[in-house]
Amino acid sequence: MYADLPTARATVQISATPEAVWALVSDIHLMVKLSEELLEVTWLDGAGEPDVGTRFRGRSFHEALGEWESTSTVIEFKPNSAFTWEVNAGQDVRPSSVWGFSVEPCAVGTELSQWGQMGPGRSGLNHAIDRLPHKEEKIVANRIGEFQAGLESNLRLIKELAEGAR
Repeated sequence: MYADLPTARATVQISATPEAVWALVSDIHLMVKLSEELLEVTWLDGAGEPDVGTRFRGRSFHEALGEWESTSTVIEFKPNSAFTWEVNAGQDVRPSSVWGFSVEPCAVGTELSQWGQMGPGRSGLNHAIDRLPHKEEKIVANRIGEFQAGLESNLRLIKELAEGAR
């Protein structure tokens, strides 16, 4: 159920330094190249790189949801360690989703995790749930499956980039 804050998470080990991996995951423009949904990102308020409180606008497209813009705010930024942002896709003051990366040293170099949480605020998905409340569980499961596939694809591509840059 959407109210349960469904979350997808993926982790990969990368034969590269945490600093090399961090340089990739802290570049919001790289996410456009990795994501099938994210079309464009732009820093707001004169920001040019992430830090707690900085904001960026994203433009996304999904075949079933259409095109939309959202504003994200960085809520955690610890260099070479953690980068988390919340997305507000509408009038709701609560985030419609929360996304993050964590970077940790490990035996092979770096363990990289990415996660995405739906809610607690409303998003485009809620319009489908409002129309078909009896199918909420299936709608959420399908979308969280898309989140999971996207995270796994992102991490695979980041791994290729980081290991190719050695």
